[in-house]
Amino acid sequence: MRAMVTAVGTGLGLAAIVAACAPPTPAVGARADFAAYCAVCHGPDGRGGGPLAEGLETAPADVTLVSRRNGGVFPKTQVMGHIAGYTMGRSDSPMPQFSELLDGPQVMFDDGSGQLVPTSARLVALADYVQSIQR
Repeated sequence: MRAMVTAVGTGLGLAAIVAACAPPTPAVGARADFAAYCAVCHGPDGRGGGPLAEGLETAPADVTLVSRRNGGVFPKTQVMGHIAGYTMGRSDSPMPQFSELLDGPQVMFDDGSGQLVPTSARLVALADYVQSIQR
């Protein structure tokens, strides 16, 4: 019995160490990326009231209303493109390009065409986070 208790205790201890060393979940990492890269303009709540918003010629978008502005559908591929720096032909967009900052491991993402495209896992997670804060 004592050996079993010791083995279970040791196993739980090792599990705690492994959990502490594990990479953050995508949601936690995406929330941190939003805070680091987006909140300065879009605000911590995504509504456009970040500290740099006042100095911009074009007010930052309220990213909590993306779905509402698109008939209730969240255009994830478009949002990811905008975050990465694809401005849909608008060269005057004040939105910085974040594709290099979000480099790292890739996942296969269906961009809507039925084709799986290697895409930054951080970019996909950040778009998922923006989708999660829709009102």
